[in-house]
Amino acid sequence: MSSLVKEDLQKKLFYPLGQSLREFIEIECSAHDRFYLCAAVTKDGEVEISMVKHFRIDLDEKYEMAEKWLLKDLEMIDGKEADTDNPYFDMHFEKVYSWEAHSCASKYAFARTLNKLNYMYLNKDLKIVNFDITYINDDSLWSSNNGDCLVLMKICFYAFNLLCLSLCPMP
Repeated sequence: MSSLVKEDLQKKLFYPLGQSLREFIEIECSAHDRFYLCAAVTKDGEVEISMVKHFRIDLDEKYEMAEKWLLKDLEMIDGKEADTDNPYFDMHFEKVYSWEAHSCASKYAFARTLNKLNYMYLNKDLKIVNFDITYINDDSLWSSNNGDCLVLMKICFYAFNLLCLSLCPMP
């Protein structure tokens, strides 16, 4: 489903603007509307982060750019708590924007993409805090193209450890 949405977003919103959509995640904003955070590269090589509103008119899917920022202006991504499975994170520009991703896995996927785009296009000091950095860096042992699997593996690992501790308590 998400690949169809990504394809539709690229075709209807980003391609006409001369941009290449690299990543998007669904964010929780309102009960009635759907919103996405998107990372796209412009034809000039600038990386834009945008909040896109998704709505339907009759049977046609429509997308509207609600707000946008440049990656070069992003000072920090704060994952709130590295040791818990939560979808909350902040992005620090001149102002701090708080987000709730659809899942913890999508939060990590978006942070991983911004980190990779920063490395490819800006190579600036982007602070990424309160994330398990093992799942952010591409050069890690567990790196793959599917970030959701990485976070799922982490959750299973923690659950297994908790189970083992409850069954075999340490003296």
